[in-house]
Amino acid sequence: VQLQASGGGLVQAGGSLRLSCAASGSISSFRSMGWHRQAPGKQRELVASITSAGSTNYADSVTGRFTISQDNAKNTMYLQMVSLKPEDTAVYYCFASRLSRTYWGQGTLVTVSS
Repeated sequence: VQLQASGGGLVQAGGSLRLSCAASGSISSFRSMGWHRQAPGKQRELVASITSAGSTNYADSVTGRFTISQDNAKNTMYLQMVSLKPEDTAVYYCFASRLSRTYWGQGTLVTVSS
């Protein structure tokens, strides 16, 4: 399984971005998918996740601003980010978990300028 993350870029504070994570195969078999991020000098943190049943979970810092979704027909997961803040600046990594394995995308850089 390969995951390809895309959609990062430079945006001003208050702006929006949509990240995509395309899987090389069907995503319907994954127990959960989601996004982590890692800012410079900080530990990687979970941003959002979604289960195969559609249940979602968000970090407190992004609740109300970020929305995770998935399109099984396109084998793609999305992270819609609005009202971006400079503290959202990080490399965002998508992941997908199935049975005892977790797969990771290569990361996409999001930079939010003040």
